[in-house]
Amino acid sequence: MTKTTSALWLQNFTAVYRELASDNLEALRKIYHPEVVFCDPLHRVEGLDNLLDYFQGLYRQVISCEFTIDEVLEHQGEAAVYWTMTFRHKQLNGCQPIVVEGHSQLRAKDNKVIYHRDYFDVGAMLYEQLPLLGGLIRAVKRRAVN
Repeated sequence: MTKTTSALWLQNFTAVYRELASDNLEALRKIYHPEVVFCDPLHRVEGLDNLLDYFQGLYRQVISCEFTIDEVLEHQGEAAVYWTMTFRHKQLNGCQPIVVEGHSQLRAKDNKVIYHRDYFDVGAMLYEQLPLLGGLIRAVKRRAVN
């Protein structure tokens, strides 16, 4: 379920991410402020040019990546976007799809995103997909719930 919002900056953000691919990363310039701060569980990037470099590096190893926007909540220039990412990576999970759920905390300035922080299970996205480490992490998770 997606909550309808009238915030143009947020509509632009979700539209770009629904279509984001390695051949259209320049579309990120339409939605991010030049002074953007972007954080995820692995990196912190400041500035739009650095953010584009970061995404270009990520997408070099990605075969495909698709975002499904599950829910959007917005209030006075801030938003939470809940999403599901399905991607295929050249070196993870035998190039088979990996599904990760997460959400993004966003803040707007001048009708663009100036702050973007992603929250997701980096183990499910990355560590569990590695041949030796993945089995160990899954075993630890099973023991934690039993």
